[in-house]
Amino acid sequence: MAIDRIMISRRDFLIGTAAAGAGLSLGMYLPDGGEAQAAEQPREVNAWVVIEPDDTVIIRIARSEMGQGTLTGLAQLVAEELECDWSKVKTEYPTPGQSLARNRVWGSFSTGGSQGIRGSHQYVREGGALARVLLIEAAAEAWDVPVEECSVAAGVISHGPTGRTTSYGKVAAAAAGLVPPVAVELKDPKDWKLIGRPVKRLDTHDKLTGAQVFGTDLQLPGMLNASIRACPVFGGKLVAFDDKAVRGMRGVRAVVPVDDNAVAVVADTWWQAHSALQALPITWDQGPNAELSSASIARWLVEGLTADDAFVGNRAGDVEQALQAAAKTVEAVYGYPYQHHATLEPMNATARWTAQRCEVWCPTQNGEAALQAAAEAAGLPPAQCEVYKIHLGGGFGRRGFSDYVKQAVAIAKQLPGTPVKLLWSREEDMLHGAYHPITQARLVGGLDANGDLIGLRVRISGQSILASVRPAALQDGADMITFQGMLPDGDHAISYSVPNLLVDHAMRNPAVPPGFWRGVNINQNAIYFESFVDELAHAAGKDPLEFRRKLMGDHPKGLAVLNAVAQRAGWGTPAGEGVHRGLAVCKTFGSHVAACAEVSVSSEGRLRIHRIIAATDSGYAVNPQQIEAQVEGSFVFGLSAMLYGGCTVKAGRVEQENFDSYPSMLMAEMPKVETIVMPSGGFWGGVGEPTIAVAAPAVLNAIFAATGKRVRQLPLRGVDLRAA
Repeated sequence: MAIDRIMISRRDFLIGTAAAGAGLSLGMYLPDGGEAQAAEQPREVNAWVVIEPDDTVIIRIARSEMGQGTLTGLAQLVAEELECDWSKVKTEYPTPGQSLARNRVWGSFSTGGSQGIRGSHQYVREGGALARVLLIEAAAEAWDVPVEECSVAAGVISHGPTGRTTSYGKVAAAAAGLVPPVAVELKDPKDWKLIGRPVKRLDTHDKLTGAQVFGTDLQLPGMLNASIRACPVFGGKLVAFDDKAVRGMRGVRAVVPVDDNAVAVVADTWWQAHSALQALPITWDQGPNAELSSASIARWLVEGLTADDAFVGNRAGDVEQALQAAAKTVEAVYGYPYQHHATLEPMNATARWTAQRCEVWCPTQNGEAALQAAAEAAGLPPAQCEVYKIHLGGGFGRRGFSDYVKQAVAIAKQLPGTPVKLLWSREEDMLHGAYHPITQARLVGGLDANGDLIGLRVRISGQSILASVRPAALQDGADMITFQGMLPDGDHAISYSVPNLLVDHAMRNPAVPPGFWRGVNINQNAIYFESFVDELAHAAGKDPLEFRRKLMGDHPKGLAVLNAVAQRAGWGTPAGEGVHRGLAVCKTFGSHVAACAEVSVSSEGRLRIHRIIAATDSGYAVNPQQIEAQVEGSFVFGLSAMLYGGCTVKAGRVEQENFDSYPSMLMAEMPKVETIVMPSGGFWGGVGEPTIAVAAPAVLNAIFAATGKRVRQLPLRGVDLRAA
């Protein structure tokens, strides 16, 4: 029996939704002519699905694509429930302005924290299922048969008793006029046909052929280009600039202040603008941080290691009594530096401003935040602004900020009606990042007479991201993100059972602005924790694998991924002449991950990473091939950070300004990566960030096995790795 619903005409539906969407153009065509013309146009079945007459299925994705495969993964989720022909699927971004006008129908636009799929799988699948219900009912009504007698496969609807068939493209327009049911039942995972399959990514072709447009590629009629420079000292201000010195230079159209901290040159081409900017005399007020240095920051963090003031993240038992009663105690201090996102594509945005409307084209990890930033800078209500998202040439958390959007609008506002593309130079990008926070950690562990861990004290001293960028998210002053991988429960829970435990944080916030750097705090926490667990195992005279296993009896999923990498590596058997192994395991972003690294260190101290085996249990695996690619890419990120990543501060500014002083690992340095995807079902974990965390500690533990040396301060560049 068909579901009862109120019927409205197709034309009334289109007119009403177009008005509600403030002129939404994506699949919401409002014809000037008759019904014949309307039928030839794409049809929005619902907010998630647009189907064209030729059966092309356009799936709208609100999250951002920055190489991680979110577009394809989310499209798989929708298409699974939609039961469409995957070979005919395309994707498009709705705009945040459209979402605002439609009461945020697409949910969150924010893309970070490995939330792209796990944070929206439920409602995007519902969107596909609701569209399927409408399409089948439209066919049933056209045939005047009960809905229950109809089925669909690959976008072809069939009526069982008569054998009649039709396609989604033929009934999409009629389906658009139906009112959807209030709720719909989703498939049982055992019935999935598309989810779990390694289908090809939907964005690969355009990237390979060069058809994909990134922010730096964007061209608009009459567009000008801008290069910007802000005070290189953190907290400094712009005092004055002499525009007369560059106004006569070729192509220069304007020299404009940007807030109280920066100046920009606008010219016909970006190189003209940047050349003029380099020649522009500028006077800065360096402000209160002109004497800030890495040394002064380090002294502050060292003080925090033993300070009385600290926020507790995890407490169990009586750690002080346990340490006093221990047969043996082990203590170590680790440190992690500032790091830069170093996206291949520097920050950029293109803006066009008039007194009535502001439009921005930009790569962003959060379209809604970019819209809000554009509106603030434009001095217009959000309804009179729009942001058009573009694929990101790297994000890693940096493009979750919208400072460059505000700058682009502020510049365009001084040239009304003219589109202006702002592109940061690499040097500007390096000097004005949102840096991975700097921390140190002091760890003290107590072993009993049997070599079992009975007490563990972890003190983190260093920066809080939330205190800087989102203070309202602090919990009674504490930044709980600081404790990733060490919390008592949740997505970032500790992977071990320690009877007496205390983990706390002495918050120390230097003037260097922190930000969400891919993986955030699990990167250093996994190094601190997993390296120290390895130290404890060796101090106890026990095998590092067996030592961990004994602590993980109450953590079966974590133990499973650890066992998987150990078995694949052949732990306990020779790794080859001069080759040594190291382990790491953690739970983060809801997933359980582990790694086993195989390395050698020459007599001259030259490190070679031969192989890393990684196991991931993310609950469900939407696209195993993409997970493998994500793991491999995360190791590039994590190993680059370990080897070379490190920003130092002198005279209130970052010293590294380009890739000559802030390199990434080379292809020749990349180890063989073997990925074990082992979804256990029942939960949705993240994929993009978790395995970054286990790359470095696995290698560092293998380096100790090879040399007898513990590396406790990163990066490795400059560290003498010759055997002790």
